[in-house]
Amino acid sequence: MNVFLRGLFSPFAPLITLGSLVLIVPLAMRIALGWSDPLGYLSDLGVGGLLLALLYRRPLWLALPVLLAWTALTLANIELISAVGRMPNPSDLHYLTDPQFVENSSSGGFAHPWLATLQLTALALWLMVQWPGRSHRALPLPRHAWALPALLLLVHGTVQSWRPTGADQWNVFNLPHQLATAAVATGQDRIQHWLEGDTDAQIPPMEGLTRLDLDGEKLLTAPGQARNVLVIALEGIPGAYIETNRQALKAGYQDSPMPRLSAWAERGMNTPDYVLHSHQTIRGLYSMLCGDYDKLDDGTPKGVEMLNQTQRNQDCLPAQLRQHGFATHFLQGAGLRFMAKDRIMPHIGFDTTLGMEWFTQPAYLEFPWGKDDKTFFEGALDYVEHLQQTDKPWMLTLLTVGTHQPYSAPDDYLQRYETAKQAAVGYLDDALDNFLIGLERQGILKDTLVVITSDESHGIDDVRLASSWGFNLTLAPEPLPRIKPGTYGHVDLTASILDYFGFPVPASLSGRSMFRDYTTGREIMSFTNGMLRYHDGKGTFTECDFLQRCRYYASEGFIADRATYGGHYSDQRARLISARATALNQTLLRTPLNQHYQFGSTEKIPLPAQVSNDWTDNLIGAQYLEMPQGSQTRVSLSIRAIETDHTAYISLKAKEFEQDVPMELPTDVAVTSEQPLVMNIRFDNPQTRKAFSFHLLGHGEGAIEISDFSVVTELPGQTDQPEYLDDMQEDSQAQSS
Repeated sequence: MNVFLRGLFSPFAPLITLGSLVLIVPLAMRIALGWSDPLGYLSDLGVGGLLLALLYRRPLWLALPVLLAWTALTLANIELISAVGRMPNPSDLHYLTDPQFVENSSSGGFAHPWLATLQLTALALWLMVQWPGRSHRALPLPRHAWALPALLLLVHGTVQSWRPTGADQWNVFNLPHQLATAAVATGQDRIQHWLEGDTDAQIPPMEGLTRLDLDGEKLLTAPGQARNVLVIALEGIPGAYIETNRQALKAGYQDSPMPRLSAWAERGMNTPDYVLHSHQTIRGLYSMLCGDYDKLDDGTPKGVEMLNQTQRNQDCLPAQLRQHGFATHFLQGAGLRFMAKDRIMPHIGFDTTLGMEWFTQPAYLEFPWGKDDKTFFEGALDYVEHLQQTDKPWMLTLLTVGTHQPYSAPDDYLQRYETAKQAAVGYLDDALDNFLIGLERQGILKDTLVVITSDESHGIDDVRLASSWGFNLTLAPEPLPRIKPGTYGHVDLTASILDYFGFPVPASLSGRSMFRDYTTGREIMSFTNGMLRYHDGKGTFTECDFLQRCRYYASEGFIADRATYGGHYSDQRARLISARATALNQTLLRTPLNQHYQFGSTEKIPLPAQVSNDWTDNLIGAQYLEMPQGSQTRVSLSIRAIETDHTAYISLKAKEFEQDVPMELPTDVAVTSEQPLVMNIRFDNPQTRKAFSFHLLGHGEGAIEISDFSVVTELPGQTDQPEYLDDMQEDSQAQSS
């Protein structure tokens, strides 16, 4: 203790404690988290060194607020990366002033609690040596101490501009460095726009991305022999998990997390260069089932936008197969209301849409998102047996949830694998294998086209393009090549299945058929982990970061373990890459303004006794909406309890980028059948809101009916709503009464 106290009074103590807080702790965190890019360490040293030079021997009233903000930013950065795989942006910073956010974030919920403890301990030690009158006795720094960290940041900027890297932003940047770099780049871009004039109107040719291409040579001389269609979407599984894909692309990743699925891949047709266009389940399902790119940013998912479409939805795969006599079914192991799948799936043509409530057998383990994969596939096998007893051909789409964060698996799997994620993947592999074996024993594989793919990729550390690398394993009654050459993606799935059966393919769809061979390349795009990626079909692959700084490579296909770096640019060519993504974003709607969504219905929704999770307990599907700058959003809400002797307690929350947004919204409002909750809410959008979600939470006894939950975003003062929304509200009120 005496040694410790003498250390606190040492003239070196202020320098050591401050240096530990702004230099040693960030470097230790980077090492512990496995962020291995040298530029990241250079960024930490540069920013930490500047803070040291700025704050050393400064008054407490100046240094303390800066260091508190530094600590909060560091912890927020780690938490957001752990939760959703991205760094904070300026629109997130106001959360640090939101008491509810701070309370929820610091009440034992840290993803890496020991890192938070290390950071706060370092801050506390620095405070202990900041007694009044002590700072002037500390040893001074050299006059130009700021020059070395400034030089380090200059070297970082130079190397980062020229060195080809596909690293995630947090691997390359310290958070304040990244925010400052983005701000400078935005200013430079505005100046460049002003100097060059209006270049936004220059939209590049889009035909290569949007056209329906059925000009290839057919693999089959006649329509496929299958009677039924089974599409299996595995939550978050990357293409690298399949051994055939790794071998075909000569991948350096050699782990084998799914050996049983890899064995099945030897019996079917595999597409190694298979692109996932975006993150989020609803976006992946839309691309798969509707033959179109979803938003290549964080805007409103097109599945939600399609709720306002009455023609384009009829071109989606389930609607098309239904027109050809198929019974169409969608079954998932989670609740349907999240991401509005309870409304979207019927709208695009599914006769039957079922979620977690369909499964009556006890689950093998508890999982917050829904049914574990073994329970799900055993139930799905029973479901297929039921479908086989009908006279009509059927289409069934299955969606798993067990490999979604937080990963969960039985104890024996957790003991066999190093991480919970690996255990969950292994558990899925075994469950899927048993399901496919069951299908084969019943003879179902003999007359069913089976497509196994993933909705998105949860990525693999240090594997190039893993966040965009999907897979497509097709099992068919007739022989198919084991390897399908060429670049394909989710946008091709609908056209491929319709082409397999020889059905006409609607001209509104995009993409190619995987049941045809093509002699030329094709254009294709992806937006994952904050990187916009584009292949021109002529051997050039380009990826652009948050600074609209693009690097291009010589690469025959899209997914490749390595590619030859060609150079970089950040001029008008970079803006044309972004313009392609913007044009793809608007295939359904020209503008996010004047959009009207109705999420209410006459469905009876049972209430939990208590609310445990804002996401899994959400009672409404209004997620990931976009609200343009300068617009106004109106929300109308009508909720009543079904039973006369039951009371429901209703709360409404708002989140942006999955973090709470402080608004005056109802909290724990008592609702009965005689006293319903009827509210009209308005709020302005001074800045663009993206990934904006409403979370309607309720608890109590019995069930409720949400007859109206409409969200209207429009220009201020524009209050006229279209007739179809009036009709929807009148219909729901009439059915309710």
